[in-house]
Amino acid sequence: MRVISGTAGGRKLRSPEGEAVRPTTDQVKEAIFNIIQFDLEGRRVLDLFAGSGQMGIEALSRGAREAVFTDSSRVSAALVRENLRLCGLPGKVLQTDALQYLQKGEKFDIIFIDPPYDAGLYEAVLTRINAVDNLTEGGIMVCEMRAGTPLPQLRAPYRLLREKRYGRVAIALFTRDADSGTAGIETMED
Repeated sequence: MRVISGTAGGRKLRSPEGEAVRPTTDQVKEAIFNIIQFDLEGRRVLDLFAGSGQMGIEALSRGAREAVFTDSSRVSAALVRENLRLCGLPGKVLQTDALQYLQKGEKFDIIFIDPPYDAGLYEAVLTRINAVDNLTEGGIMVCEMRAGTPLPQLRAPYRLLREKRYGRVAIALFTRDADSGTAGIETMED
């Protein structure tokens, strides 16, 4: 696992031991950053369920202004701090529950969402972001999930930009448009 591009490009990141954390593959990470590459410069990034911190670190390396990393695991939070140190990049690392953190209402330009696949957290996280309105106007949310995972349908001003499958992994990108109304989410019916 390495930083692909930017000021820390080529630096190797420490990865977690065991199977508790599933790092994003280089193929998927490169695809995501090819899509959002022009939306990074000077942006504020949130890496929820950070694991090793590789998504937020890649964003910082490519010009993001600030990154906040959250993970409920003490081991993962320590790993993110170590990887930031190895790359010489600043970042705020919080050992906290993602849903509780989102409730604080901080705004971000880019939010990476990659919870454990089988934890059933996608609907809860997206619902919270939409209800609290954590994404800035024009911001982007990137969800990584197992292919075939159902996601809730977002109501305006949030909308799906695109979905893409990479083998057994899929990504979904959402944005927040300008809107004077209140945000909310409805779950899609089967």
